[in-house]
Amino acid sequence: MANTDLRLGIDLGGTKIEAVLLDAESEIVARQRLSTPTEYTAILEAIKALADELAPSSNTPVGIGTPGSVSKVSPLIRNSNSTCLNGKPLQQDLENQLERKVKMANDADCFALSEASDGAATMGDTIFGVILGTGVGGGLVIDGKLLTGVNGISGEWGHNPMPGLNEDNTSRSCFCGKQDCIETWLSGPGVALSYHAETGIQQSAKEIAEAAAPGTMPDNFWDRYCRQLAAAIATVINVVDPDIIVLGGGLSNMDILYQQVPVHLTKFVFSDHVATRIVRAKHGDSSGVRGAAWLWPSPEL
Repeated sequence: MANTDLRLGIDLGGTKIEAVLLDAESEIVARQRLSTPTEYTAILEAIKALADELAPSSNTPVGIGTPGSVSKVSPLIRNSNSTCLNGKPLQQDLENQLERKVKMANDADCFALSEASDGAATMGDTIFGVILGTGVGGGLVIDGKLLTGVNGISGEWGHNPMPGLNEDNTSRSCFCGKQDCIETWLSGPGVALSYHAETGIQQSAKEIAEAAAPGTMPDNFWDRYCRQLAAAIATVINVVDPDIIVLGGGLSNMDILYQQVPVHLTKFVFSDHVATRIVRAKHGDSSGVRGAAWLWPSPEL
């Protein structure tokens, strides 16, 4: 084990790579961000540059949150919506670049671990973390431990079929090769598609959310989104029955989710009551990168 109380977390996102250095009390002592390159080799070089700047000592352990995950039958990344990573031995290549051991997990897993460890979900034993952003991901933490599963895909609810709420009777293709994954409806791009279908206007999910003043949206647009989200979340509750579901990602900033999703859950959960709490992430955009650092225990590694 490394003789240091510092841990470096790196969140490899589709548009940015963020790195934070945590001390023994899990306080951020340094932070840096870079735009994510579009080519694999350049991504490796960018991560090395961040590690060299924030934690040049080879004794400082590194945790990486990445879209997709490492296959259980090979050292290769699979299922990443940053498609340049797929089929690449990312962990091995990073360990060679950084000349130190690296722990790696799916970015949604890192988010869930962060919020369960010292975030909005510390009061629960079973925590499901939900990312509502460019993609839709999830992570499951039970008794403080991240569950990865025998196939390495625990929490990947975004690639289950969207429960039967496709009210315009259209079908959407997912990057994974399937049709009508939850991600294609509840992600930011999914929101933009729904908005365009109703209004003919091309806008990003962020622009749509920011412009959501009374009288400017199609009737019941966000309420319909909340019903779809509740139906999708209910499939998780019916299987796992978590204490807390914590929401992160850009779409999680909308207050209406915390007002309406719990109301709609009662229509879909197989129970006479729903005690599962739906909460907003404490650490916001920093949760994933903090969770990457949490892949190494604290304070003694």
